[in-house]
Amino acid sequence: MMIMVTGATGFVGGALVRRLASDHSFKGVVAAIRINAESLPGGVLQVQIGDLLPSTNWGAALQGADAVVHCAARVHVMQEDTTDPLKTYREVNLSGTLNLARQAARTGVRRFVFVSSIKVNGETTQPGQPFTADDLPAPLDPYSISKLEAEQGLREIEAQTGMEVVIVRPPLVYGPGVKANFASMMHWLARGIPLPLGAINSTRSVVALDNLVDLLVTCLKHPAAAGQTFLVSDGEDISTTELLRRTAEAMGRKAVLWPVPTFILEWGATLAGKQAVAQRLCGSLHVDITKTRQLLGWTPPVSVDEGLRRTAEGFHQ
Repeated sequence: MMIMVTGATGFVGGALVRRLASDHSFKGVVAAIRINAESLPGGVLQVQIGDLLPSTNWGAALQGADAVVHCAARVHVMQEDTTDPLKTYREVNLSGTLNLARQAARTGVRRFVFVSSIKVNGETTQPGQPFTADDLPAPLDPYSISKLEAEQGLREIEAQTGMEVVIVRPPLVYGPGVKANFASMMHWLARGIPLPLGAINSTRSVVALDNLVDLLVTCLKHPAAAGQTFLVSDGEDISTTELLRRTAEAMGRKAVLWPVPTFILEWGATLAGKQAVAQRLCGSLHVDITKTRQLLGWTPPVSVDEGLRRTAEGFHQ
């Protein structure tokens, strides 16, 4: 089976390409990239396609491909700088994705694995009510709306062409090379900066990069994955406070955490216009991966602590 991967130099796509290149059950790997990259494994065919747009020509990258894993996207950003964010997200995540899928179907690709987002389900969960793969979607921001619309468009293409579509919705992904808020957190811990996050009891599902990659590979191979939507996590929910402590331990440090009550954090964040940040730190988001386990026979191969150890190793390099 020949696999084409988009976003092949990104955080998830790069790790997936490395895994596929080492798996001899696959015939080969094509990395669709914006610009030439030296970081990809030997034997991986690089095809420069430019940006993910409604007009992108994917012909060279799709030649001979049996399956596609679509990791490329305009990712969620905390401080949006466009006047019409939804239009911008739709151009890339919706129209760009469907353009790729239509070309993939025309060239004979049999399976299309789409990396979506748990934000399609919503932002928070209530106690005892975790998100499931078959919940009614409830996206709340332009990024997650564009992801849901892409999922819906892919299902239409699947019905029209017979190309199998598999959708995976990950929560926060961490691992070697992680960026954004998780990387900032690790820098704070490495410097011993006191953080007012020592009393957060709400818990969230997260997923180690290696676990997400393992599921994506399973979705390429498993017959029962066709036509399905899956949620993914490490199988252990963890509070922000505990995540900080265990990340610091993996780094060989001790987290300095002040037990500031959650309501004070939320009040301060509201005054500063950072409600979304407070929600991610203090709110709960539980993911139920029962369907993923049962239908695919899949179990996360990496524990939270092992995932954090690997993340810390990448941070120190």
